[in-house]
Amino acid sequence: MDFSIAALLANFTDDKLVAPKALEKKLDCKDDISIRKLQIALDALEKIGVLAKDRGRYRRLTEEGVIEGKLRCSSKGFCFAIQDIEGADDIYIRESQLNNAWNSDRVLVKVTKEGSRRRSPEGEVKLILERSNPSILARVKQGEEGFRAVPLDDRLLFELHLQLNGASLEQAIDQLVHIQVLRYPLGQQPPIGKVARILGGDSDASDVDIVCCKHDLLLNFPEAVQQAAKALPTKVTKTELKKRLDLRDLTTISIKADSQHANPDSIDDAITLEKTEAGLWRLGVHIADVSHYVEPDSAIDREAQKRGVSVYLGDLIVPMLPQQLSGNLCAFLVGKERLAVSVLVTLDLEGQVIEYEIQPTAIQVDYQLSYQQAQAILERNNSESTAIDIQDFAPIFDLLDNVAAVSQVLKEQRRQRGAFELNLPEKNLASRNSESGTTLQFTPKFHYDDEGALGAMVVSPSVPTHAMLAEWMLLANQLVAAHLQTLSTPGIYRVHPTPDPDDVQELMKLAGSMGIDLRLEQDDVVKPQDYQAFTQKFAESDAERVLTYLLLETLKPAFYSTTPKSHFGLGLDHGYTHFTSPVRRYPDLLVHRVLHAVFNHGRDRKSTRAKEVVNLRHSNAQGEISWNVLPPEMHQELETYFHTVVIHLTERERIAQEAEQDLEGLKKAELMRERTGEIFHGLITGVQSYGLFVEIEELLVEGLVHVSSLKDDWYEYRSRQQTLVGRKNRKQYRLGDRIEVQVKSVDYYRQQIDLLAVGGGSEAIDDDIEDEDQEDPDREDNPENGGEE
Repeated sequence: MDFSIAALLANFTDDKLVAPKALEKKLDCKDDISIRKLQIALDALEKIGVLAKDRGRYRRLTEEGVIEGKLRCSSKGFCFAIQDIEGADDIYIRESQLNNAWNSDRVLVKVTKEGSRRRSPEGEVKLILERSNPSILARVKQGEEGFRAVPLDDRLLFELHLQLNGASLEQAIDQLVHIQVLRYPLGQQPPIGKVARILGGDSDASDVDIVCCKHDLLLNFPEAVQQAAKALPTKVTKTELKKRLDLRDLTTISIKADSQHANPDSIDDAITLEKTEAGLWRLGVHIADVSHYVEPDSAIDREAQKRGVSVYLGDLIVPMLPQQLSGNLCAFLVGKERLAVSVLVTLDLEGQVIEYEIQPTAIQVDYQLSYQQAQAILERNNSESTAIDIQDFAPIFDLLDNVAAVSQVLKEQRRQRGAFELNLPEKNLASRNSESGTTLQFTPKFHYDDEGALGAMVVSPSVPTHAMLAEWMLLANQLVAAHLQTLSTPGIYRVHPTPDPDDVQELMKLAGSMGIDLRLEQDDVVKPQDYQAFTQKFAESDAERVLTYLLLETLKPAFYSTTPKSHFGLGLDHGYTHFTSPVRRYPDLLVHRVLHAVFNHGRDRKSTRAKEVVNLRHSNAQGEISWNVLPPEMHQELETYFHTVVIHLTERERIAQEAEQDLEGLKKAELMRERTGEIFHGLITGVQSYGLFVEIEELLVEGLVHVSSLKDDWYEYRSRQQTLVGRKNRKQYRLGDRIEVQVKSVDYYRQQIDLLAVGGGSEAIDDDIEDEDQEDPDREDNPENGGEE
């Protein structure tokens, strides 16, 4: 069936009865086959006690001890169901209790044994809600019973029987192939699949193809989506322009990275800046009005929701929206009239917000420049001449100076509330192609003009103008979140949880062992201000990079929620949203849709007899509204839909991040495979009982020196000091130490680089260091026991 059980059950909220006809509409069941599949699913869920039927309608039943989670498995069969609830226990599931569920599947789990202080609760899979592996990467082998596919991912603990589908499977033996799953395991019957594509041998398979197949990323859109995109208007109509606040006369600029000029889906924001008669700043943040063109439940909208986010694989984009939108109607091209949703903010000279309004607008970009061009303009008065030609932008020199000044004021406001920045090394990988002699480049780009995926701002010495523009986008996102709360409308918020105090204490101990004294303002209470102080101390240390990596490990992943909560990395206590990238992120598109609901259907007074009217688009509405702004049915529909989709959107963002990391990992592995046997200077970035993680400083590539390769002694692990110490020779390898390493071997597909320590290390000074807290050898994340390295 085209819908998952998770998608079906997401329509049951608040113990309300739901009719099958409503489910047919929500799940896009339009033909007899899909309607029949829906009824079969409803009957099955009723039979196992997940749903109850009442006069032809259904409601969700709750059962004590049953939780929903996502499976995370190891290659040795250790599996845990990870709950979506922050701080909830992971449920351990034995291999015999998986009931044919696979790694990354979303499942309902029945808790069979309560947890204790030292052990996780245990459970068994009751129901598979959603399969996460519609296809897999595998190698084909031939046996007595025919051809089978062995998954490349060793966390998938099965083999698939292969069906003949017109291709000669003999040609696929020992090749890397993309397998489409035709049938999941059914009772004792094994899964069945077919070869969708032969990717080739170790030297043939394209890294981008590998990543796209592994994560089921589709470059092309379905025919229905393409036809719907072609039917969209080719330009903005005069009728629509008349309905909007006309800002086309304002000098408008758009700033993007050089390499993104070829990718129009990155040109979806613009800015304006004026000085008022009162000497205040009037900022304009203008975002492409995608929701004007993408109707709810349309073919384009359903595909955008399914994808969730654009994925950036080097120079290739797997877009969320078709080219007609991302490259034309919603691309802010110079001289073209475009529809926007604009946040217009009045600031005083100290950066305090005096007032703001959110409006549907019409704009026209006058100048489009790259980060590098913008930086050259800002540095034009320096003694050193610039190689970048900026004369065409002379009319906006002063404007850009003012933009930079306002950005600095906004940054200071952000830092005063505790927000911090991360100083991470910039990665630029290059490898020689042995056949063509060409150089392969891979440089991670800024995909968004806000805080991005990490939850905190990342500073880039080579692209300071990105941070300048990001301050504007952060402010717009923050004000839109505040306005949604003012109007009490449904919304989707970006949440960045506070780090676990125990993790922070561990960071402080490790930093202390490296001579860096870190303290919390309040014991056992972690605040953004503490991290701001930490990063400032890191900058004064020779071990800044290692300490920053350790700090990153304490940060929890950001996620989407229908409830406004704090955002740790930005130092915000009362909610933050994503509004500024609707071409590339579906949550932003949904926020725009709420704003349009307010623009078009919002009630600006308590009743039709009331004389006092509130401007629903202005900050003056705060504290003035005591009624439901949106019609009840519309409010309920948006609220229900947002509840059903937020987990999916968080998951799609995670998949996008993993895909981009996979491509980077393959690029690194390709580079190091060509340099096997070479010796490099390295920095110890992590120490575990099973070995040392070492970053090759020249290339910013990380590999593992396994403890078994340290032949000169028996090394003990000291977790408190992140050190391996030789029992006899007292030689130590310590976090932050620099050593020399040789590239031993590379597993390209698993992106694992094995290193040998050939020089470095130091003498252990304190022979009395306690080692009673050595790492538990049974921990899941120990590779010796099947965990991930």
